[in-house]
This record gives sequence, C-alpha cells and structure tokens, in this order.
Amino acid sequence: MKWMRFRIRTNEESEDIIVAAMEDIGLYGAQIEDNVPLTAADKEQMFIDAPELEPDEVSLVEKGAAYLSFFLEIDDDNMLFVTLPEDEEGKITKCTPEEMTENIRQKLSEMRSYADIGDGSISVDVTEDIDWINNWKQYFHKFYIDDILVIPSWEKESTEDEDKAKMVLHIDPGTAFGTGMHETTQLCIRMLKKYVTKDTELLDVGTGSGVLSILSLMFGAKHAVGTDLDKCAVPAVKENMENNGISADKFEMMIGNIIDDKEVQDRVGFDRYDIVVANILANVLVPLTPVIMSHLKSGGIYITSGIIDTKEKEVKKAHLDAGLEILEIHHQGDWVSITSRKN
Repeated sequence: MKWMRFRIRTNEESEDIIVAAMEDIGLYGAQIEDNVPLTAADKEQMFIDAPELEPDEVSLVEKGAAYLSFFLEIDDDNMLFVTLPEDEEGKITKCTPEEMTENIRQKLSEMRSYADIGDGSISVDVTEDIDWINNWKQYFHKFYIDDILVIPSWEKESTEDEDKAKMVLHIDPGTAFGTGMHETTQLCIRMLKKYVTKDTELLDVGTGSGVLSILSLMFGAKHAVGTDLDKCAVPAVKENMENNGISADKFEMMIGNIIDDKEVQDRVGFDRYDIVVANILANVLVPLTPVIMSHLKSGGIYITSGIIDTKEKEVKKAHLDAGLEILEIHHQGDWVSITSRKN
C-alpha cells in the first residue's frame, strides 16, 4: 500500500486552522514541520527523545514557516481513497491527485479572506505504507491539568489516579481537535473552572472534540452550545459526551461560521450566554470579538485563548474596542488567554 502526500507551506500561526479546514475535503490529521521547540512537558507526554539542536545546526524549515503534510491512500490506478465528513456511514469515494490538489487550492483561497496563511504553496509526492491516521495514538497518554485527569479510552486509571484526581475527563479526539493537552486549552479550562456556576449558559465557539463544553458541564454549568466549522466535530462531541455521562439535552451542536453566517447567529441566540469561550487563533478572535458582544448577556464573561504571545496586544485591543472590561490575562509557555466582561 502507498500513500500520496500533499504538503502545504504556511506559517506557524496558521497550522491549526489549516488542519481543521482540510478535514472538510477529506484530509484528516497532519504531519507538522516547524521551528516551534518542544517543551519538557511535550517531550514527556509524547514519550520521545527530542534533543535540542546544536548551535551550528541549521533547521530545514525557515524561521516562522511551517509545512503541513496530509496523506491519502493511493490504489494501483493512481486514484485516492477519500472519506468526506458528510458521509456519516464512513463511505469511501475516490478522486484523482489533480482533483484533490485543486480542492486544497480552493480551500486555501477561501481561508485567505479571513486568515494570513502565508505562502500556501502545495507539493505532491508518494510515500510508503504507514498508518498515518492511527499512529498518533501511541503519543497520547493520560495526563493531568491540575487536579483533573484526562484519559483516552485505550488507557486505564491507576490506584494513584483514583486517589489524586478530583475529576476525570474521558476524551478521544478522533478526527476533531482537542485533547486538553495544549497550553491554550488548559488556560481556558482554568478560567472556566473559576467562572462557571450552576446557572451558566455557555457558548463554545470552535468546540472541536467538545473538551471545554464537557468540562464546563462537569463543573456544573446548566447548558452548553457549541459551534464549529468542521462537521467531524459532531460525532466526536457526541462520543465524548457519552463517555463522560453528559445527557444529550445538556449540549447543542451547530455547524457554521458565527462570524458571518446570520443563520448560525440566529440559532445561537442573542443576549443569551453567561460565558462565551473561544480557543481559536488570534486572527479569528479579532473579527469574532465584536460579533460575540450581541450573544453575551450583560455582565457575561468572554474567555479567549489560542493567542500566541506576539498577538497579545492585537487581541487585547479587540476586547477593548468592543467595549469589554478586561479582567484577567494569563500566560502559559508562548500562549496567552484574555478574559473580559461585558458591562
């Protein structure tokens, strides 16, 4: 079996948003090449040996640039096997490499209207048999966020975990984003833990695998609504809710772009939410913030993360320009969260 690789040149800030967008056309999971150094925690969680480069070693990736590689199985007739997100039964279709390359090019073109994705050039080649979709599971192990144990379905709780963990989150990201491992997610979780009450109506913009919504409901929130651009989020959220004992009436999922889709905005509802949380890249948070004002109740809390530290001032300005009162700014690694209130 062989795989065709589609390699996109972009920038470090746009990695996550491009990976999410590519799922719309049947590209799941990505191999990422960049210059972002692994932290000690990253290395421990990934169970790999990743020594730092010597000073005289030169990276093959330019500073600030990133390469995302997506893989599709290829048959003897040079056709690609593709499963599209709308195919709920997992039906596999086929397309040519030229058709997929054009699909990628069109998707990147759409993204340029709301994000700086850098170069966006595409290269195509063939590689040997590797299980790219499932190999990541060997790197995702149980871990803690303060006193919360996050554990995938293929691992077991130990006696030590039972004594140490005050809360257990069972999470399998599947093909949607979100394990709770990333610094930006952890920053949001700590703010949610602080501000969620038993009366909280929560809106989770870019919900992914549902980590933030599910934990908010476990913290005691009354109800949550999640929006996402990726249809793969729907089954991922459903499975993770069931794994954590969250009843279906507690969470409502919507697919669409709340920034410019009036139908999504109307379905989400206005002046309705005690808390809005958005763990998205800075270049999406800036246009999102003024839109969110109409969905927040007076006195409502707006939690944002996904902000690389070089974009902190830009996102902070968006909060202030929207008339929000900034309550807290926190840092973890190179990432920032900004929490504000609508007065």
